[in-house]
Amino acid sequence: MWWVLALLTLVWGLNWPVMKIGVSGSALHPDAYPPLSFRALSMLLGLPVLAAALVAMRIPLALPRSQWWPVAKLTLPNMMIWHAIVIVAVQQLSSGRAAILGYSMPIFAALWAVVLFGERLGVRQALGVAAAGAGVLLLLAHEFGRLSGAPVAALAMLVAAAIWAYGTHRLRRATMPVALLTIVFWMTALTAAVMSLLAMFFELPRWRMPPPHTAWAIVYNAVGVFGFAHAAWFTLARQLPPVASSISVMLIPVLGTFSGAWWLGEPLHWQDFAAMGLLVAAIAAVLIRPAAGTDR
Repeated sequence: MWWVLALLTLVWGLNWPVMKIGVSGSALHPDAYPPLSFRALSMLLGLPVLAAALVAMRIPLALPRSQWWPVAKLTLPNMMIWHAIVIVAVQQLSSGRAAILGYSMPIFAALWAVVLFGERLGVRQALGVAAAGAGVLLLLAHEFGRLSGAPVAALAMLVAAAIWAYGTHRLRRATMPVALLTIVFWMTALTAAVMSLLAMFFELPRWRMPPPHTAWAIVYNAVGVFGFAHAAWFTLARQLPPVASSISVMLIPVLGTFSGAWWLGEPLHWQDFAAMGLLVAAIAAVLIRPAAGTDR
C-alpha cells in the first residue's frame, strides 16, 4: 500500500512540468498547444482507463438517476473549476510556482472549516495559515514586480485552490448511496464533457493533431493522473493514517518545483525556496494531527 502512495506522489509531482511541456512546449519543442483541448483529450482518454480500474475492483459504474444532481454539484468545485483554471494558468507560470500556489489548498481547507463549520484553529494551525500566507505573498509580489510576471495567473491559481478546498469539504460531508470511486468516475466524465465544450467554443480554430511532446503528455495525464492517481488517492485516503497522506501532499509541490527546474530549466528564485519551505511547514501544521494531550 505504501508503494502505491509513493507512486501517486511521484505521478502528481512530475505532472506539473509534464503539463507545462504539453501546453507550452520546451526549449527543444517550443510549440504551444491549446490548453483546454489538452485537458479535454487527457480526460476523454483517461475515462476508459478509470472505468477499467473500477471494473477490476468490482465497483459498479452505474449512477442512480436520483444522484445525478448531487454529483453535478460536487463536480463543479472539485474538478471543473480547478482543471480549467490550472491548465490555462500553467502556460503563464513556471510549473514549480504553479505547483506551490495550487497546493495551498489544505490551508484554504482549514479556513473554510472555520468559516463554514465553526471549527477553531489551534495555535499550530493558525501559525501554519500565517506561514502559507507569507509564502503566497512572496510569490505574488515577485510576479507583480517582474516585467514578464503573470500576476493574474498566480491569483487565478489561488482562486482554484480555494474552490477545490471548498469542494473537498462538500465531498467529505456528502452522504450518497454510491461508492466513492463511482462518484469520482462520473465527476471526471462530467468535467471531460465541459472541458470539451469549452475547448470547442474557445479553441476550435486552433485545433490540430498534438505534436509528439504534447501527445505523450496527454497520455501521461490520461493514464497516470485520471486513470491511476484519482482512484488511488481516494482509496488510500481512507486506508492510511492521516500523516501518510499529509506527507504526500507536502512532497508534491516540492517535487513539482525541483523537477521543473531540472527538466525545463526553470529558474528558481529565493522567493520560490522561501515560499516552498513556508508552504510545507504550513501543510504539516494544518494536516498532521498532534498526539493526544499535546498542544494543538
